[in-house]
Amino acid sequence: MTISWSKVQLQRLIELNATAEQLDMSFTDTASRNRAFQDAEYELVKRGKQKLEELRKVKHRPGLLDLEDQLARVLRQHGFVQVVTPAIISKSALAKMTISDEHPLFSQVFWLDNKRCLRPMLAPNLYTLWKDLIRLWEKPIRIFEIGTCYRKESQGAQHLNEFTMLNVTELGTPVEERHSRLEEMAQWIMEAAEIKDYGLLSESSVVYGDTIDVMKGEVELGSGAMGPHFMDEKWGIFDSWVGIGFGLERLLMIREGTQNVQSIARSLTYLDGVRLNIK
Repeated sequence: MTISWSKVQLQRLIELNATAEQLDMSFTDTASRNRAFQDAEYELVKRGKQKLEELRKVKHRPGLLDLEDQLARVLRQHGFVQVVTPAIISKSALAKMTISDEHPLFSQVFWLDNKRCLRPMLAPNLYTLWKDLIRLWEKPIRIFEIGTCYRKESQGAQHLNEFTMLNVTELGTPVEERHSRLEEMAQWIMEAAEIKDYGLLSESSVVYGDTIDVMKGEVELGSGAMGPHFMDEKWGIFDSWVGIGFGLERLLMIREGTQNVQSIARSLTYLDGVRLNIK
């Protein structure tokens, strides 16, 4: 018969970014478990202090910001224009994305009043920009945004209420090149994020049409879609297109091998992956 970490011990190890192997350890008795916990806590605190010193003396910025820079630099090199749009959007913009009062996502939105909310996704603003840029630029129109989105998610190991999204879009992609273009975009992002051995999962649905999900094991890191799409007409878009979105905290979580996405997100409790209540 074996025993695992106590609830309090497990929570503390998760806070300190223990590895999956450490979290899955088992023991024959309480005494050996407690000794192992003390040793693991000591080493994890020591590692955290070292990482904070590296941040203070060498890096000078958290990994999330470095990842943003890496991704933006690669996309600009491929001819994509970076844009910055408002975090507050209208209820009517969400309705154009089919997120009406009856939609499951509607209850996850942070509403400011009965007409405005914090954006749960970047797509509505990028659609709006497409509508204007199609009059001003030749196709294909290549734009991307890296920005904060907000959803009332369950606070699990892979979910956040406030998270960073990357959306890469190309309007005017030839229909026959859409799948290969999405695969190419995914490759750029995964190489820039230094993540190997990922997989692509192609699916088709009535609501979202043809999609390509970027997977690392069981974790979804990104999701791509393509048009023409039934929502396009609401935005005055009639050309073929591709777009792919990634959650940066998940990318960083996979790259760093952490089990706790909270630690590398925007936080007052953690700094660059390190829990600050260490001695």
